[in-house]
Amino acid sequence: MSRVVKPRKQKTPPATPLQALLEEYIRHLEVIGFTEDTCRVRREHLLLFDRWAEERGLADAVEITRPVLERYQRYLFHYRKKDGRPLTFASQHSRLVPLRQWFKWLTRQNYLLHNPASELELPRLSKPLPRVLTAAEAETILQQPNIADPVGLRDRAMLETFYSTGMRRTEMVRLKLYDVDREAGIVTIREGKGKKDRVIPIGERAVAWLDKYLDEARPRLAVEPDDMTLFLTAQGEPLGRTTLSFVIRQYVEGAKVGKRGACHLFRHTMATLMHEGGADIRFIQQMLGHARLDTTQIYTHVSIRMLKQIHSATHPAAALKRDPPEEQHAVLIETRMGPSELAPTAEELFARLDAEAEEEDQD
Repeated sequence: MSRVVKPRKQKTPPATPLQALLEEYIRHLEVIGFTEDTCRVRREHLLLFDRWAEERGLADAVEITRPVLERYQRYLFHYRKKDGRPLTFASQHSRLVPLRQWFKWLTRQNYLLHNPASELELPRLSKPLPRVLTAAEAETILQQPNIADPVGLRDRAMLETFYSTGMRRTEMVRLKLYDVDREAGIVTIREGKGKKDRVIPIGERAVAWLDKYLDEARPRLAVEPDDMTLFLTAQGEPLGRTTLSFVIRQYVEGAKVGKRGACHLFRHTMATLMHEGGADIRFIQQMLGHARLDTTQIYTHVSIRMLKQIHSATHPAAALKRDPPEEQHAVLIETRMGPSELAPTAEELFARLDAEAEEEDQD
């Protein structure tokens, strides 16, 4: 059975000079190496402003002044979604930041003599407590899928993979069969955030569920031509990010643990539980793919073998059979990294996770 190839939608030409500059800016981002996802999200946010401006007869960049941008900011503040709820300050912030960057680029390219967005004051973001599951709550959610059904078995494998690795939603939907070395217990993340590759461990239990999915469910879901994507829909197509979030959110809500969230909830939970289990924050940083350019040298001394030991010793669901506490403690002592001025604090790392969660909610 071959897949139905849907014809691509033809792009409509820019209706206004402002929209033409928007498209030129997105092409610039593509040329300098921004990811497809980043370009797509920025374009969507900027198109919201473009439509708002067009409705008010503003068709050219020179017509956009600081008072106009402040009017748009007030519009976002008073905007109500279909369910009647207002946009959160995080949502307003995520729509205004690309706008500031766009007008900065327009000024640097001499399309504008001055930047009307340079002094636009962004909404202040709150610092809510992170949404984190306990180990018991995570196990309750993992029990939700009906593993007698191929899709349910797929979902259990996805939940276990999220919980074990803490990978991002986009990273999971892009996984290929050859990215998971089940025998070695490692996963290769190709072109994660910032187009960075990394190799991370995956626990024995998650691998066991992946084996079961690959043996019993995926052959029933896959259709030809098979592009080797690991997780497939019931129609044999690669899962999309929105669908993945919907699936995971349904299980979180169905478990009735009193907490909301989806894919990122497991990412934050993995990091928190490993930290509580005694993992050095720099190992967790490597698991999450949060290594900055100025901290790259730290990881030249961190092998995947050492990271796997830390993962096995500190993640509550890493192994099919847990080692005695004294053996886990011995592993932690053996692999403890020395102090470094470049190491992030736990607060810094979890703050970055919170920021990621806000981005994912708007994506």
